[in-house]
Formats: sequence, C-alpha cells, structure tokens
Amino acid sequence: MQEVRAIVTDIEGTTSSISFVHDVLFPYARQHLAGFVETHGDRPEVRHWLHEAAREAGLAEASRQEVVELLLRWIDEDRKSTALKALEGMIWEAGYASGAYRAHVYPEVAARLRGWHARGLRLYVYSSGSVVAQQLFFRHSEAGDLSSLFDGFFDTQTGAKRDPESYRRIGETIGVAPERILFLSDVVQELDAAHGAGWQTTQVVRAPLPLPDTGTHPACRDFDAVAV
Repeated sequence: MQEVRAIVTDIEGTTSSISFVHDVLFPYARQHLAGFVETHGDRPEVRHWLHEAAREAGLAEASRQEVVELLLRWIDEDRKSTALKALEGMIWEAGYASGAYRAHVYPEVAARLRGWHARGLRLYVYSSGSVVAQQLFFRHSEAGDLSSLFDGFFDTQTGAKRDPESYRRIGETIGVAPERILFLSDVVQELDAAHGAGWQTTQVVRAPLPLPDTGTHPACRDFDAVAV
C-alpha cells in the first residue's frame, strides 16, 4: 500500500452527524428560502442558481414563486441538486453569522484533522453540499474554526459522488497520484467510486452496528482508528 499524501473526507455521517444536517440545517434553509429569494433574488449569483434550478427541472418558463416551490420540494426530498445546494449555502451563511447554530463535528475529528495537517498531509472535503456551505461548516464548527486545515473543497460541480470520474478529476486538480489519496466516507457506493478511480478508501461507521467486512474498504468507528 502506497503512503498516503492526501486525505479527502465526506461530511455527513463521517466528520459530522447526519442529524445536524437534516434536523438543523435543512429546516433552517426551508424556513428562510422564500424570504431569502424575495430579498436577494436580484443578486447575479442568486439569479444564476434560480435559473439553473428551473433548467434542471425542465421548466422553460417559470415564475420566481414556482422556482421557490420547486426548491422547497427538493429540500423535502433531499435532492442532491447543485443549484439547491448553492442557494442553501447562501442561506446558511446568515444562520452561522447570527449564531443560530454551530456545525457539529464528532469529538475526535478536530484533533485528528489538526494532527494530520501537522504531519504535512493535505486535507480536502468532497461533499454534496456546496463549496461555500462546506467552508462555512468548518469555519463555524463546535470545535472552532477548522477551515484553514483544508487545502481545498469539492462539491457536485466536480461531478456525482458515485461516479469514479469525479474522483479522477479531483485527483488531477490536487496533483496527487490516485494511490496516494485516501477517501473517508460512510457511504459504500461513494467508496466504490473512489476505489474505482484508484484511491485508497476507508469506511467510517458511526452507527452502533457490526463493522462490515467487504474485503474492499477497511472499516473503522472514528478518525482515531483511521490507518494513515
């Protein structure tokens, strides 16, 4: 096994609880979406993503209210839409700034990220949430500002998380050989895609279930047990 030079991590279920995202962030975005579009809908970046959402839904002509209703439905469906995630990130920024919440990270994550960074390992995030949302998440974590520990952030503008080509693109962007990149996630299909791109993989199993033995992805309970 090649020595790891870079670690790419997922967020939900890996660094942080799924419940924080689903029980705090999603409801906040849903509650504030209409008001945000009403007050910020003329900003170029907001107009862009509203247009992209309509295009994704196949709506040749749609009123702003129709797009808002579409986005609310997508929030309820947990749709992995790049346009939705971009708009959610803008809304969450206001929530973080107001102190409405702080991002959850599991107890050992901050110390382990700092330790890996101190060793010279390059750290990255690849999540379905927008790059802006990822940066906000780690800047306003319960463990303090962790954002400076990361060398880069990737979202679904790079590609789908279950497509090996997405991981190839990330590897080319960061300039590290595939066999020297380690991907951490709780989702087997994502790990399969990363493995298909030649990456090393580890499944992080936070749930109180027996650790799986797939023969492909080593499994562990937390970041302290990740073999690097």
